[in-house]
Amino acid sequence: MSDTMSKKQFIISGIGTDVGKTVASAIISQALNATYWKPVQAGDLDWSDTMKVDNWTDDKVIVLKEQFRLTAPMSPHAAAFLDGVSITQDAFVIPQVEGNLIIEGAGGLMVPVNNEGLLYIDLFQSWNLPVILISRHYLGSINHTLLSIGALKSRNIPIEGIVFVGEENKATESIILNTTGVHFIARIPLANEVNSTFIQDQSEVFKEYFQS
Repeated sequence: MSDTMSKKQFIISGIGTDVGKTVASAIISQALNATYWKPVQAGDLDWSDTMKVDNWTDDKVIVLKEQFRLTAPMSPHAAAFLDGVSITQDAFVIPQVEGNLIIEGAGGLMVPVNNEGLLYIDLFQSWNLPVILISRHYLGSINHTLLSIGALKSRNIPIEGIVFVGEENKATESIILNTTGVHFIARIPLANEVNSTFIQDQSEVFKEYFQS
């Protein structure tokens, strides 16, 4: 578990798509007054995840531009092919920042980045930063969560902990935590509207974890 508020660098990854990863990234970036970076945005360029985080957080959060902005809302490997963009592993360089850093992935760990077999988990392994895993409860989420944790452990990628999104589900959460031994960081409730007030309020919960 983290023990100070200085120089924290985390990767935020989800167990799949639409589990609340960008909301969690905004909350954690705000809690840590961090620099936020999403390397690849595929689709939704008029309201990208980077734009959302910039809109939801205050000026203590520095939001960087994406490395790649791809047109089609699909897996980066397919979107890059359609745009005629070549993505290689050495194209990604972790930003050098003075304070804390949050890096947001896309979808789940096994999302392909290019057509040569590069996956997000390959990037995460090479960056050697601890991962905060975002899990949202749905039928099959236990399987997806355990598979994700197993994949990270198999690559010796450090896991900072897990964030659950939605109402508490004791049966699901207890089996995940007891089986894996992964730390529970915090819970993010579902919101009728995600806005700066929601992000600020939730960031206070995460500050308690990072200060403990």
